[in-house]
Amino acid sequence: MTGPMMFTPLRPIGLALGAFAAIATLSACAGNKSKADTQYVARDVSTLYNTAKYRLDRGQYKLAAALFDEVERQHPYSPWARRAQLMSAFSYYMNHDYTEAISAAQRFLAIHPGNKDASYAFYLIAISYYEQIADITRDQKITQQARDSLGELIRRFPQSRYAADARLKLDLVDDHLAGKEMEIGRFYQRRGQWLAATIRFRNVIDGYQTTTHAPEALERLVESYLALGIPEEAKKAAAVLGANYPGSKWYSQAYKLIREHAPDA
Repeated sequence: MTGPMMFTPLRPIGLALGAFAAIATLSACAGNKSKADTQYVARDVSTLYNTAKYRLDRGQYKLAAALFDEVERQHPYSPWARRAQLMSAFSYYMNHDYTEAISAAQRFLAIHPGNKDASYAFYLIAISYYEQIADITRDQKITQQARDSLGELIRRFPQSRYAADARLKLDLVDDHLAGKEMEIGRFYQRRGQWLAATIRFRNVIDGYQTTTHAPEALERLVESYLALGIPEEAKKAAAVLGANYPGSKWYSQAYKLIREHAPDA
């Protein structure tokens, strides 16, 4: 994985239907009024919301987010304010302002934890972390936050329309985190720090055994256990590797190591 993994979530269409359809009258005069839109002017809630939606539909995401925030600020007790909070989070997400998107979605959940759109708010938080995942050579705090957020979405809303996508992304996140453990483990191996390497490879087997890194982790455990002088453990790791990945190159290498260095173990 070499950069952020991009995914555009489903637009929360349901939030913009019904009373918000009549925005055509804004198009004639909105083209040259971007600055005017965000200036504080007391406006009725429907006009303000529809102006924000108009900007969102035209890809002016930063401006749309500011206008949705203004709906909440000017009309905090209106039902439109609740919708505007989530639309603001979505607008920030579309503008790649992930920190703001997370903050807006979290604020929505804090105020409306039982709302029917809570699952979408959790999804916006998770996907905002997910799209910030960097390559495995960098710190993985964001990756872990993505994993935690995706897991929370799946636990809370297992039947939601977003859970299936979250499960797929969780598999990719786990593979990413396992890759980081492997990178560190190989680093310790090159330095001859076999015990430290063993701990990292065990982390992969214990926490990410369904990822693509598991076969290599088992083979490198064989290497590390042999280097530590505990051939019985090396043989156990090789047996697990052979039982689960009998045709892999990693099993061939492990089998060769056992024959050469621990034939009687």
